[in-house]
Order: sequence, then C-alpha cells, then structure tokens
Amino acid sequence: MIKKIFFGIFGLVTGAVLGYLLILYRGSEHSIQVTRTQPATISVSATPKVIGFLPYWLTSKAQEDYSDYITNLTIFGLTIDSDGSIKKLTKPTEGEPGWVALKNGRFDDSITTAKAKGLELSLLFFASNEEDIGQLLSQPKIHAQTLADQAAPIMKDYGFTDFNLDIESIPEASDEARLRFTAFTTELKKQLAANGINSLTVEVTGTDFVKSKLIDVVEVSKIADYLVIMGYDYHYPGSYVTGPVAPLYGGGTESEYDVDTAVKQAMRIMPPGKIILGIPLYGYEWESLRNFPRAAVIPGGGVTASTDRVKELLVTCTTCYLGKDSIANEAFIVQTVGSIYHQIFFPDSTSTSGKIDYAKENNLGGLALWALGYEDSSVLEPLVGYK
Repeated sequence: MIKKIFFGIFGLVTGAVLGYLLILYRGSEHSIQVTRTQPATISVSATPKVIGFLPYWLTSKAQEDYSDYITNLTIFGLTIDSDGSIKKLTKPTEGEPGWVALKNGRFDDSITTAKAKGLELSLLFFASNEEDIGQLLSQPKIHAQTLADQAAPIMKDYGFTDFNLDIESIPEASDEARLRFTAFTTELKKQLAANGINSLTVEVTGTDFVKSKLIDVVEVSKIADYLVIMGYDYHYPGSYVTGPVAPLYGGGTESEYDVDTAVKQAMRIMPPGKIILGIPLYGYEWESLRNFPRAAVIPGGGVTASTDRVKELLVTCTTCYLGKDSIANEAFIVQTVGSIYHQIFFPDSTSTSGKIDYAKENNLGGLALWALGYEDSSVLEPLVGYK
C-alpha cells in the first residue's frame, strides 16, 4: 500500500513538473534563445597584459614606440553601423574619422613599430548611439555575422589578432535587450573564429557590475577572452562636484563608487586573470567658487586635462598648489584665477604605481591605458617594471 501511494504521488508530481516545463517551453518560443557557453579558456601568462589604446584623434601627439610600457597596441577604432556593417561615412560627403584615419595611413607607423617590437595588435570596434545599438541588436545573429565578415579581412590585412568590442550604452536595459547583447556577442565570437580571429576582448564599465546595464557581465565573461573594466570617469566634465577621475578606494564614504568595488564584483564572477583594469592617462579640470576637493563646479566649465598639460602647469603656475587624495590615490591641483578656482584631478606616477600594485595583489590579467597621447613620460615609467 505504501509503495502504491508513493508511486501514485511520484506520478502526479512528475506529470505536474513535465506539464509545467512544457508550458514554459511553449511560452518561450518567441523569445531570444541564447546558447549558454562554457567560459572562454585562457592561458594567463606570468607576464601581465598591458593594453595601450591609440585613438585616431591623438595620432599626432602619441609616440611612435610604446614598447617599453605596453604589450598590446589597440587601435581606436572603427564604428559599427546599425546593421553590423562598418561605418565608412557619417554623411554622404564626409568620411567616418576612424575609418579615414586607418585607410589614410595615420596609424601605419605605430602599427609597423608595434609589429617590429613584437606587440600584440588589436582593432577596436565601437558603438555608442543608442538608436543604432538598438537596431544592431534587433537581429543579433545576422548583424554579428555581418560584422565578423567585414572585420576579419581588414584585421588580417593589417595584422590585427584581437577583436576589441566596445559597445557603450548608458541607460539600464531590459532583460530582453541583455539577452540580445549576449546572443550578439556569442555569435560574434563564433563567426570571428570561423574567420581565423581567435581573440575577443570586451569593454565594460564599473557600473555594469552593480546595475542592469546592456552588458550581462556574468554571461559575457564566459564568451570573451578578456574584459577591460574602464576604471575611470567616476568624475567627469559634467559632474556636479570636482573629484578623482579614477578613485582606487573611497566608495561609499568619499565617493559613491570606486575602482576596488568594481573589480571585487568582477572577481566574484570570473577568474581575475581575465580582468584588465583600465586606467586613465588624463585628468579633468573644472571651475569652482571654492578651493577644496569635491567642491561644487560652475556648470559648463569641465574639460579634459592631459597629464602633459598638467606637468607644464606645475612648472609655470605661480598661483597653484598641489595636493594628493591618498584614499583615491590621485593628485590634484588648485589654481587661483581671480575669484575663480580651477581644480584639476589627474593621475601621476604614484597613481600608476598604486594601480600596478593593486593589479599584482589581486592577480589581475593586466592594465589598459586610456589613452596614448594624453600622457607625459612620468605617468608611464612605473610600467617598465610591470610588463
């Protein structure tokens, strides 16, 4: 009797479960299907990866040879159009600047030198227009194949071996949009491999780990070979107060968020060797009516300040004082100009050294420098002993 009751209950439960699963299956027929991939396998070298981003607007300011400081030169970059094709025109008579720079040879000397010095070469593909991104992900598999098919011949022609995907979407995203991005990235990885490109690096922001943004970092970390955490712009030209560009610590007390919090969140979902920490080679300058850090800014006065400009200012300025935010691990200058104060937060050599030590302590895969051409030599020097 007990056995009969047991098997009767078992049959009812089994039938209910199967029926429930059938309903779920039928209900999901029209949703995006994503194949769950195994994490991308990487062999983490004892030598860390140091990526140097070279954007088209800094080719005239950047050095030709950065091989003392970096292991990878990443060219920034080509723009992804809404259908997955590479954008070549912004208007009928106006070329897309990244495409024009690449085809007109503005990167040639840097690429040739990088090859001669044995550096890895990456080509970055970028999109930030929200409407274009939405259309791109409307047919994720088709558009990913289009992108891979157009990118691969260009990459092989120039000798690029790593595809760098930089999709920068600001608002929080729906679950459906996140699934579509994962499907796009999965197909892109597959199609790149079919075209002989076997390395995929993906850019993410620190907030991707704490908010439901477009990039599902849990899933994308299984697909990409490396994730670059863009650990900067925590304060930016549009901020309401002055403050560090890339605060290492201080989240929840001095700042709303910090680099350490983002990295620790990332380490919970992926091996640390897949994490590349992006660090700035620039600062930001604001106008303020107060002379202390985190003072309210005068709207519209925020601009980028290269570390090269900061170095010159320190030599020539007679109304400046230099300070250090030891928690954020970032320097700042306050300059008096009449009744107005100019505040500049910027990385210096000790900032770079601090990020190197942090990467070592946490066994990160390396660092990424945004961007070559903004720097003075002192901010790069600590990297000589790291790479």
